[in-house]
Amino acid sequence: MKKIISVVGARPNFMKIGPLHRAFLPHSDMVMHMICHTGQHFDENMSRIFFEELELPQPDFYLGVGSGSHAEQTARIMTGFEKVLMDEKPDLVVVPGDVNSTMAASLVASKMGIPIAHIEAGLRSFDRTMPEEINRMVTDVLAEYLFVSEPSGLANLRKEGIPEEKTYPVGNIMIDSLTHYLPKTEKSTILKNLELRTRDYVLVTFHRPNNVDLEIKLTELVNFLNRLSESKKVIFPVHPRTRINLEQYGLISKLESRVILTEPMGYIDFLTLTRHARLVITDSGGIQEETTWLGVPCITVRDNTERPVTVDQGTNVLAGTDLNRVQKLAGNMLEGKTKKGKIPEYWDGKTANRIVQILLRKL
Repeated sequence: MKKIISVVGARPNFMKIGPLHRAFLPHSDMVMHMICHTGQHFDENMSRIFFEELELPQPDFYLGVGSGSHAEQTARIMTGFEKVLMDEKPDLVVVPGDVNSTMAASLVASKMGIPIAHIEAGLRSFDRTMPEEINRMVTDVLAEYLFVSEPSGLANLRKEGIPEEKTYPVGNIMIDSLTHYLPKTEKSTILKNLELRTRDYVLVTFHRPNNVDLEIKLTELVNFLNRLSESKKVIFPVHPRTRINLEQYGLISKLESRVILTEPMGYIDFLTLTRHARLVITDSGGIQEETTWLGVPCITVRDNTERPVTVDQGTNVLAGTDLNRVQKLAGNMLEGKTKKGKIPEYWDGKTANRIVQILLRKL
């Protein structure tokens, strides 16, 4: 019997480990799969909704590290996770994505001689001012099994000298979650609650510091959303840090009535909004992938993306952070001038099964 511990720290990690856990279940005579939640991002209400709504397994270990500076958070994760590894002595540690928990758990496992599998290996924005980029690079150097979601990941790992025999193109595990939960969107009441018609609104998300932390940038964003709402209703589920800044700078009252702010929402409701939007405008990473699979036009308000396949093959347009340019692009797209994307290879909802088959063979 092999013991595998998967580490999650933030909500998107559960969307990556949930499918993996389901794929391990038929092999419970060979593998004991356990989940460690570091508590890097934790909101009791959101977490409860999250687990109940998505029927995700409750974590076997909870470290409760909470927020703090990058160094404080990483240190707390490392000391907490070290105790788990000393007690459990697993045969493998699985880390998804690029949050602090990903890198911290990898450092601890590596120093204790425990092999690491990294899901979403090789993604690069080539922007080292992003903490996620550092986390990805460190984790990929330490990992024994690098599970790659798109062609750029393989190319990046080759350039960085990672041996080819450690890399496995398996597809995008987020799409496993999307395809699994898509039928549940039929029962969501979010469109009715917000009085929306299909393809008649724009969905926006903004949370990156360079877009929401400075008053001048946030004021520009509010003006942009107001202009956008002249042609379509704008739905804006607000990240907690963005809301704090909007309130602090007195900008909430400046938003027009057709810009509808909501609390952060559960995955099913958000997937429903994404699926039926005319256009999505975001600075997130994962949403670029979901819109590509769903065939929904997407504008990413960033200077770079670690998911270039969404631009090369998908429906995503990388617009930079000049909101005047974004405004023009959005106007064109709302008039129907969108690009037709296709679904990348292996984005078929079977990535977790491929990963499990490789691990069963190798372990």
